[in-house]
This record gives sequence, C-alpha cells and structure tokens, in this order.
Amino acid sequence: MKQRRFGRPHRQLLKDKPWGKAFPLFEAIDTFLFTPGATTRGPVHVRDGLDYKRMMTAVVLALMPCVLMAMYNTGYQANLAMLSLGLSSAGGWRGWLMDLLHVGYSPANVWFCLIHGALYFIPVYLVANVAGGVWEVLFAIVRKHEVQEGLFVTGFLVPLIMPPTVPLWQVAVAMTFAIVLGKEIFGGTGRNWLNPALTARVFLFFAYPAAISGDAVWTAVDGFTGATPLAMAAEGGMEQLTLHVSWSQAFLGQIPGSMGETSTLACLLGAALLLFTGIGSWRIMAGMMLGAAGFWALVHGVGSETNPMFAMPFHWHLVLGGFAFGLVFMATDPVTAAATRRGKWIYGILVGVMAIMIRVVNPAFPEGVMLAILFGNVFAPLIDYYVVKANKKRRVLRHAA
Repeated sequence: MKQRRFGRPHRQLLKDKPWGKAFPLFEAIDTFLFTPGATTRGPVHVRDGLDYKRMMTAVVLALMPCVLMAMYNTGYQANLAMLSLGLSSAGGWRGWLMDLLHVGYSPANVWFCLIHGALYFIPVYLVANVAGGVWEVLFAIVRKHEVQEGLFVTGFLVPLIMPPTVPLWQVAVAMTFAIVLGKEIFGGTGRNWLNPALTARVFLFFAYPAAISGDAVWTAVDGFTGATPLAMAAEGGMEQLTLHVSWSQAFLGQIPGSMGETSTLACLLGAALLLFTGIGSWRIMAGMMLGAAGFWALVHGVGSETNPMFAMPFHWHLVLGGFAFGLVFMATDPVTAAATRRGKWIYGILVGVMAIMIRVVNPAFPEGVMLAILFGNVFAPLIDYYVVKANKKRRVLRHAA
C-alpha cells in the first residue's frame, strides 16, 4: 500500500524548477524541512526512523540550553564588569541599539543580560554560518550533491566555543579552514577525521593566540581583564579560585569563558536529549569520565609542591573549562569518534586521561579538553581497526575446532 509522505508536492515543485537543480542550497533547505523524496525500493532488511537530517536536528535542539546560557552569561559577565568599572553604556552600535530598546545593564536582570549577550553571540553565529555556507554550497555545486545538514550543527558549535570578543573576520577565516581543509578536502561530511568545530578553534588558537587566549578576551568590555577559573587555579591554587568563584556558580555557568562552554547544567540538559534519542554515545561519555577520574586519582595521590593543579578536586574539574561541553557534544561526534562498542570505551578513556593530563601536568595550558578530543580523533580509526582485528581473531579461535 502506497503511503503519502509529507511535503511531496513541494519537493516535486522544487525539482521541476531549474533553479532547484542549479543551486543545491535550495535543495538542502527543502531536505532539512521536508521528507526526502528518495526512498529505498524493494525489500530492505534495516528499517530505522532516524536519518541524518533528524539526527542533526536533535543535536541542534540539544544545543539550545547552551545557546541560551551563552547569551545570558556573556551579557551577565559584561554587565558585571561594567558595574565594577562604573560604565553606563556599552558604546558602539551595541550601546546605541540597547539605548534604542531601553535596555539597561543591570546584572541582576535576566532579560538585560540575555539581550546584551545576544548582541555578541548572534553576529558570531551569522558570520560562522555565512562563511561555512558559502564553501558548502561551492563544493556542493562542483560535486553535484546536496548541502549536508552538518553545517547547521557546526554553525552552532563554533560560536559556542569562541570568546565573546573574537574578531568576526577571524571567525570567517576559521570556518573557512574548518570546512575546506578540515572536512571538504577529505570528501565532505562523514569522511572528515577531525571535528570541524574544534578544527576551527585550534586554528585560531595557533594562528591568532591573542584573540582566543589570555585574560582580556573572556569578558565583552573594552579595557577589562579577568582570568578564567582554570587560569586562577593554575596560578594561585584552590584558595584563589574559591575566593572568586563558588562551585554552584561554575555549575550554573556564571563564570568567564567561551560563550557556550561555561554551564555544566546546560550541557547535562543537552546530554539527556542525546542519550534519550540514542544519538549520543553513553559509552564514550562514561569512558571519558572514567579516564578523567582515574588519571586525576593518580596525580592527586602523587601531589606536587610547585603545581597547584595537582590539588584540584575532581568535582571542580567537571564544572570548569570545556570539560562538560566537550564530553557531551564534541567527543561523541559519530563521524570522528570510534565506532565499535569496545572502541568507544577505549576512545573515551583516552580522551579523559589526556584532558586531565594536559590540564594538570602542563600549567601553562590549563584547558586541555580541546586538544584531548583532537588527539582522540586521530587515534579513533586505529582503535577501531585493532578492535575489529581482535574480534576476528577471537572468532577464528572459537570456531577452530
């Protein structure tokens, strides 16, 4: 019995138009909003309601708590800094727009913080999507395929892992590097071996370190400097950290840092949706937690008289920096992570160990999650290879008789 599919007349109209064939962007938008017209004919053995479009849509929905927290905390940190400096206006086009909307700068007002932060997050988001979209469309036209929905996820992830003061032209350059050299040059979505969003961030970190590190980039107020909690702990130990930040503030995300990485609570809400839908791998998340806890126990037991990071409790590691965000949204990337069941455990443990190792052993670079996940991406194919090889060997021995 033939089933009717939602959106079929619209798709047929699109295919009849010449511009629908000439510009894959229109086909990509149509595919994102409607059911694909291509269906499997004949008997099939695998039936699943989850396709790539629905998977990417679920990831975007899981990111929404982090997006809202990114806008709120960016505005909250800016308003708090303006209050300490005695400033009455943000200045520039943002100050003009906020005055036009009669929006104040009180850090106690959630809406004021949300609007102020949105004026920093939205431009970065738009530039990232436009820059990435241009390259995706160009490659789609040359290769004659649709624009993949993975761009929508990368377009959210990149702004979330950027400081609010990052120059917009650098965002465009980083997206170009991530899409062209990090993904499309290897064949596009599904063939890249490094996470595109982390590729963009690590490019900026090494190419333009002044714009993405230091004490002056985490709060969106000119002339204001403030270290991240991890930097405080690396310099002055837990005494200096707890003097300025409480654990509950770090858990909620009311701390300086990259726009969308600060709130562990927002990341947990996203993790709940990814685990409920089966998109996020609980094995990778659990493995990363085990690896981080195990290596922390080792270095905490050894101790150090010169490095205060050795004494940081594990529950503080979980709420500082990008640990929670990397665990939920970056390490579980199905393309760049390990694919086998046992491999996911090994991959997660490796990333967790490397994250704590970089944070603790290297005091000059207290944030280690980004490099740890990229390190895991490099070894993921090798991990899967040896897991499959070991399975074949056990199967041969099992049936040798």
